[in-house]
Amino acid sequence: MAANNNTEILRMHGLALDFFSAGVHAVRDDQWDAPTPDTEWSVRDLVNHLVVEQLWVPPLVRDGKTIAQVGDVFDGDQLGDDPVGTWDRAAEETRAAFQEPGALDRIVHLSYADTPGAAYCAQMTTDAAVHGWDLARAIGADERMPDGLAGAALREVKPYASGLHKSGLFAPPVPPPPGADDQTKLLCLLGRKP
Repeated sequence: MAANNNTEILRMHGLALDFFSAGVHAVRDDQWDAPTPDTEWSVRDLVNHLVVEQLWVPPLVRDGKTIAQVGDVFDGDQLGDDPVGTWDRAAEETRAAFQEPGALDRIVHLSYADTPGAAYCAQMTTDAAVHGWDLARAIGADERMPDGLAGAALREVKPYASGLHKSGLFAPPVPPPPGADDQTKLLCLLGRKP
């Protein structure tokens, strides 16, 4: 059962990375400074945030390091003059780290708790999916998440969604319209206005 669940976790993670990648590859040169639904971030800031999130995965998952051991190496701008290439490399390293045999069964030392690799991967999936929508909205690309991704992300985030707004990192939830699909429910839960 765990192997099948892990297979599905990795499949959803791959879909989320691919969704965000499609957005990164669609950014025009004149859009990097454009605003995003994350009101504090430009397109470049958003992509840099996701790159940094990916850069943390290999040392935490593959190498078993703590946040303190990694330190501030990923602070600041990581995109340089090649944001697309930087994203592609970071995403592939993340994908490879999570796909290593046993990676999802390892304990990962995150800032808030020691967490199973599978749970960390599911959180990273949700992060990439929602920010993929943010990016698509910002640049006028296709906002539709791949089949099944929104439902998986919604199941992942629901148990702790109420605490996200309190963290100050998310806008308050927005009531979804009647008959909303999983993607709309997910986005509304995380303070987006689809």
